[in-house]
Amino acid sequence: MTGAPVVIVGAGPVGVTAALLLARHGVPSLLLERHREVYPLPRAVAADDEARRILQAAGIDVEFTAVARPARGLRLLDARHRVIAEFRRLPYGHHGYPQTSMFDQPELERLLREALTRHPECELRTGAEVTSIKQDEEGGPVQVTYRDADDGQHTTVVAAAVLGCDGAGSRTREAIGAGWEDLHFEEDWTVVDVRTTAPVRGWGGVDQVCDPHHPATFMRIAEDRYRWEFRLPDGAPDLPSLLSPWTDATSTPDFKILRQANYTFRARLADRWRRGRVFLLGDAAHQTPPFIGQGLCTGLRDAHNLTWKLARALLRQGADDRLSATDDRLLDTYESERRPHARRAIRLAVTVGWAMTGGQDRAAALRRAAVGAVCRVPGVTRPATRDLVRPLPPGPLVTHARLAGTHCPQPWVRGDDGTHARLDDVLANSFAVLTAVPLPPTAQALADALDARVTRANATLTTWLRRGGADAVLLRPDRVVLDAIPRHGVDFTATRTWSPLLCTTAT
Repeated sequence: MTGAPVVIVGAGPVGVTAALLLARHGVPSLLLERHREVYPLPRAVAADDEARRILQAAGIDVEFTAVARPARGLRLLDARHRVIAEFRRLPYGHHGYPQTSMFDQPELERLLREALTRHPECELRTGAEVTSIKQDEEGGPVQVTYRDADDGQHTTVVAAAVLGCDGAGSRTREAIGAGWEDLHFEEDWTVVDVRTTAPVRGWGGVDQVCDPHHPATFMRIAEDRYRWEFRLPDGAPDLPSLLSPWTDATSTPDFKILRQANYTFRARLADRWRRGRVFLLGDAAHQTPPFIGQGLCTGLRDAHNLTWKLARALLRQGADDRLSATDDRLLDTYESERRPHARRAIRLAVTVGWAMTGGQDRAAALRRAAVGAVCRVPGVTRPATRDLVRPLPPGPLVTHARLAGTHCPQPWVRGDDGTHARLDDVLANSFAVLTAVPLPPTAQALADALDARVTRANATLTTWLRRGGADAVLLRPDRVVLDAIPRHGVDFTATRTWSPLLCTTAT
């Protein structure tokens, strides 16, 4: 590729994670952030085990583990704080981390920015407000103009691609002519962040109070950090009264309110995520009510899905800086894979939101009662939590094999040096083949064409393969199963579908 970097607009967690993932593939990036410093107050506070795995790929898993706190799960409570339903989270999930971890977003952002300094491929410019994004109709590089906050000077850079990680008010979204699809949830809430060592009543997980008059969310973020969220109509009780089910310490000197701010929770999805070489990620592409803690997680999934595809396309583009039709189709799979998943996450959050608030119409009480009754049926809550991890649907990079579209598990394995390591650290950032049998010659040839690492499955992975009816699987760099060799088979199931997208070179 040329020396033009990928320009990332916005240096929040999604933007910086994208830069770090690109760096692992040798792709340089320039991050443009209009603010000088990390925003000091908490916003996102929850990460699932897949998000933790993505942060591992970004290179900060050890540091993040030191500041994260596993959560036990989620409880839906009625207005009298009686349990309607409980969604337990495991301390060790499919991806090798607790299924839910609580954290402080400013701490996460500082860890990510520190990681940037370890990668010369990444450059961060703060106080840089993007004013213009222009691309020609022929699919060439993009011109990005930004204004320096200190001297007002405008600078234009040539970008190999642009990633819009610039939030709900995204200028990048405007530049590609994208609008919002309304998914029909909009409510005003107050968020209260507190630091205290005084007693606070909790069970180690998240409380969501399903009260049509005063719905609320409570969670413990860190050892001495707590968050409450309330939908407050006119004439709502004062803050001590609202917090009284959890603590009596609001008047003590030790009880410090870090932030009390009003937010509008919305459910929206951008109607397009890409135009040419410009892409939308995170809140620029979707807005999710916070009730299931998936806002940031969904953005991190965007970055993990897109960056390996973009790196592959840029590293083999032609001498004229044009992408081939093949690479254009490869990049189209970003939106076709990610948009349906984001929609599911938003709809699940809206469902929980309706369970909490029930709306304001005459059927509200009936809906809340129905939700409570259904959630008490044994086994119902488990499928509800699995909705977020359903396989990607079949497509150009996902075959019809049984395991295709799922993530492989991440157990501890023996590394090249004989020490124990997480699977992804052994596989690095490449394609990989996990196999329980000697690899057939045709499959080995395909692995070689992809420069895929071939790894013999350990007991945990062999069990997973057998349950999926496979002798081996081909993993994408984001650890999604692309294809599988069925039991006693001799080759992957649909090579002709995906190999033209991945095994060709620029023409």
